[in-house]
Amino acid sequence: MMKVGIKQRIELLQGINDENYNQMQKIADVIVTTIRNGGKVLSAGNGGNAANAQHITGDIVGRYKIERKAYAAMTLTVDSSVMTAIGNDYGYDEVFARQVEGLGKEEDILIILSSSAHSPNLVKAVTKAKELGLIVIGFLGNNGGSLKDSCDYSLCIAPKDSDLAEEYAMTMNHMILEEVENQLVNG
Repeated sequence: MMKVGIKQRIELLQGINDENYNQMQKIADVIVTTIRNGGKVLSAGNGGNAANAQHITGDIVGRYKIERKAYAAMTLTVDSSVMTAIGNDYGYDEVFARQVEGLGKEEDILIILSSSAHSPNLVKAVTKAKELGLIVIGFLGNNGGSLKDSCDYSLCIAPKDSDLAEEYAMTMNHMILEEVENQLVNG
């Protein structure tokens, strides 16, 4: 089984093409522009993708590879009081949309991570982000599912297997964040 898993991951990464590279560059550029203009990066996901969203925030606020000042970012899954209050009062489908409404501004970005690309709470978050004029970036499994067309920028893979979608998203994010830091620090 492990050999099959390794082969899947190698094929997934070997499938990255010029279109993917171009999209990654566009995502890096829009993050750089957002940070330079004083905006922030919001991120959200469910399950393992929630952990990946936190990882992205850590790399933006802390650092990825280059010593530099902190940049503004926050993950919408980390405040248990907010999550449970919204879930209790409005339902779990609203846990991210309410936070986007309260925290997001037109100069901000929302990064969503979803293996299924159909999660109702992320669909509502994207809808709210678009209403408020945020840029939406998606890292999506399942060929982008129902979320792809709502994103301004997206990187999608065919499988909706959580492990593959999550690993792909973090691999792409690490390369993007390396470019972001390089542009912001080195010019």
